[in-house]
Amino acid sequence: MPPVVQAMAAAAAILLPVVIFIVVISIAMVKRGEVSMHGEETHAAPAPAAGKPGKAGAVVPRRAFISWMGVAWTAFAASMVATASATGRFMFPNVLFEPPATFKAGLPDELQPGKVDERFKQRFGVWLVRDIDPVTGENGVYALSTVCTHLGCTPDWLESAQKYKCPCHGSGYYKNGINFEGPTPRPLERYAISLADDGQILVDKNSKFQYEKDQWADPRSFLKI
Repeated sequence: MPPVVQAMAAAAAILLPVVIFIVVISIAMVKRGEVSMHGEETHAAPAPAAGKPGKAGAVVPRRAFISWMGVAWTAFAASMVATASATGRFMFPNVLFEPPATFKAGLPDELQPGKVDERFKQRFGVWLVRDIDPVTGENGVYALSTVCTHLGCTPDWLESAQKYKCPCHGSGYYKNGINFEGPTPRPLERYAISLADDGQILVDKNSKFQYEKDQWADPRSFLKI
């Protein structure tokens, strides 16, 4: 059974008894009002003599009936609104919508040599760098994670200083992602990178590569150009 259907069934199971209770109370109130009205018609007192003030006691049951009816229908309407609200809430569960782990980043020629491409930082948490690989010494493209390896903050790329600088605790990384200052214990992580069938750069965040584990030597961590 789909999760949405399960959620609606759970909401109905919780709220249906409440609705039934409200309906029963409403019917009982209506019956009580009808009895009061019939009693008023059957046992109505004779009309008062002329010149003598009459009694308004016969009006009270009718007012009471109208009052009870108003309360009953108000409660019924409130229960319906609560049911609809709860059902609608179950239709939209607490789900975090995250960007896809795999995305295309354009053609390799769109990247300038020696530059850090920040187009995919905000949405995907990735820097694309076209430069010389510090491990193989070859020219190509690698995808760096924008997560600081200290406590998970997001560093900023400082073009003038040619480094990534974390604003939280001062960790610093070279353009290639290797750490050189601050409390960070290791370099930034790389993501798998390759060419898609249409010639565009394909970044796969499902696979990570760590420099300190010699994983940057993996061909999937670097795209030769």
